[in-house]
Amino acid sequence: MRGLVAIPALGLVGLVLFEFFVSFLLPQRVKREARFARTILVGLWRGWRFGARRLRSRDTWLGFFGPIGLLTMLATWVSGLIVAFAALDWAASAHLAASGGRGVGDYLYYSAGTFFSAATDLHAPAGVARAIEIAEAVCGYLVLFGVIGYLPTLFQSYSRREVAVSQLDPRAGSPPSAGTLLYRSARRGGWADLDDYLAEWEGWAAELMETHLSYPLLAFYRSQHVNQNWLAALVTVVDTSAFAIAVAPERTPAAEITFAIGRHALADLTYSFRAKRAAGDGERLDAAAFERLRTKLGEAGLDVAEPEDSRAKLAELRELYEPYAAALSRRLELPLPVWVRETRTENWRVAAWRERHAPAQLH
Repeated sequence: MRGLVAIPALGLVGLVLFEFFVSFLLPQRVKREARFARTILVGLWRGWRFGARRLRSRDTWLGFFGPIGLLTMLATWVSGLIVAFAALDWAASAHLAASGGRGVGDYLYYSAGTFFSAATDLHAPAGVARAIEIAEAVCGYLVLFGVIGYLPTLFQSYSRREVAVSQLDPRAGSPPSAGTLLYRSARRGGWADLDDYLAEWEGWAAELMETHLSYPLLAFYRSQHVNQNWLAALVTVVDTSAFAIAVAPERTPAAEITFAIGRHALADLTYSFRAKRAAGDGERLDAAAFERLRTKLGEAGLDVAEPEDSRAKLAELRELYEPYAAALSRRLELPLPVWVRETRTENWRVAAWRERHAPAQLH
């Protein structure tokens, strides 16, 4: 009877170690994931999101999920290993000395002490029980030090992501919009200035795709400002690239590359998070808004294509990425940017005391 218990216990140890390896140590691929870990994360996120929607401080509570999700996953792996090794000790008939404990609580207490390498008043006799004790201690060091090594990589990736998000603020506003970025680029240096700027985002979009696929929890870590988020920054840059390709195809070669890698990131992340397309996502840029934006950019000095050709081309490009962006927005509770924002706010203009110190002539 005891030997039969050892079989599922060994299976649980193997499952937990495999899931931990895939979740924390092995960079994940688009079509390979830790299924058990994902089930836990998705279930927890749904409940957390459901509760946050009913709170006044919604964004604050959603921002807590990233670290809480990490701790929950770690606690799940640790609990699974402790229970599994406790079952193995019981299956090996390890009568724990010196108290001779045989109850479930004794085995769990002894297993937890072994996992964390903490001294207890219980110890296993010689034989198989000692081998199990050593194996659990090794697993404890593997898991705990693996997580310690995981954290610096996670926070370094977060820091690099947020630097770029903050740098977008003075160019595209907060929340950002493609219209603001296009208009300000027109006033600074025209299509050449915009194309040079979009070229800088090619590397950021590629790194964002790689880090968020390898460390999915990173997607739940939100920006320091509630009117900024990584998805809005990515979509703003892709919006801008698409508009430049549609209305100035020969003047913005870098926009094509940035658009391609940005669309690739949105598509792969949508697949990774199992976000699904839904009907009625809404029109982000209708005909009237497009014409206002095109006219305003023309008045600012940009040479733009005829509206019929450019609008049709832009509609084709938008269909390539907007459904993915909308699906990710719903899944992660991250608002998408608008194309044209009538009133703009920049975080750099507002000091800690809510006083505005920016020069009035800056646009």
